[in-house]
Amino acid sequence: MYGFSVKFSGGFDEAVEKVTEALKTEGFGVLTEIDVKATLKKKIDVDRPPYKILGACNPALANQAITAEPDIGLLLPCNVVVREEDDKSITIAFMDPAAVLQLVDNDKVGELAEQVRAKLKKVSELL
Repeated sequence: MYGFSVKFSGGFDEAVEKVTEALKTEGFGVLTEIDVKATLKKKIDVDRPPYKILGACNPALANQAITAEPDIGLLLPCNVVVREEDDKSITIAFMDPAAVLQLVDNDKVGELAEQVRAKLKKVSELL
C-alpha cells in the first residue's frame, strides 16, 4: 500500500484546518493546496464531492533528502488528501513515504522516509 488514512469526525473545511494544524506539530508546512473539486468543475465541468490535496513538507527532512538524492524532488512533497466520501464522511489520507521512497535505491533516503512516516503517523493520531 502506498498510503494510510483515518476517518475524521467533523466537516470537510474543519478537517483541512485540523490536519494543517496537526502537520505543524510535526514540523510540516503545507506548500500547496489543490482544490480538485473546483479545478475539475472549472476545467471540464464535472461535479465532484469536496477533495483537496495538501502538499506537506518538513523543510529539515526535505533538505536532508535532497542532499542525499538530488532527484528526490520528483517524489516530494508528501501529499495529504482530504476527501468527502459518498456517505458524507470525511477521510484524511497520507502518502506513505516509506512505501513510495522504496523507488530510490539509497539507504539514507530510506532512513529519512521512515522518520517522515513516523511523523505523519503521529499527525494521523492527532485527528
